[in-house]
Amino acid sequence: MIDAIVCLIIGVVFILIGISNRKGNITSLHSYHRKRVKEEDRIPFGKLVGLGTNIIGSAVIMSGIAMALEQFIGDEIFLLIGNVVLAIGFIVGISICFYAIIKYNKGIF
Repeated sequence: MIDAIVCLIIGVVFILIGISNRKGNITSLHSYHRKRVKEEDRIPFGKLVGLGTNIIGSAVIMSGIAMALEQFIGDEIFLLIGNVVLAIGFIVGISICFYAIIKYNKGIF
């Protein structure tokens, strides 16, 4: 049960960071990425990175809910579903973040 609670807390933190990024506050990102983004691109960059972060946070929350269901009901299918949702959410979220970094920073490094 502790695992599910930890997942829920981590997911909420990711969603809060994503909301902050979507509002244009990109201070949670590495200074290298902040320096290379033009001032007029801060809002669109933050929106894309925030979207990716929100997707990751939502996937972590859904995975935590699936863990809790698996523990309460006892059917391991919930754990499998939670892991699949987590993997897909992580891949999609990271892809959106990388897309934003490549688009607005002209590269990852």
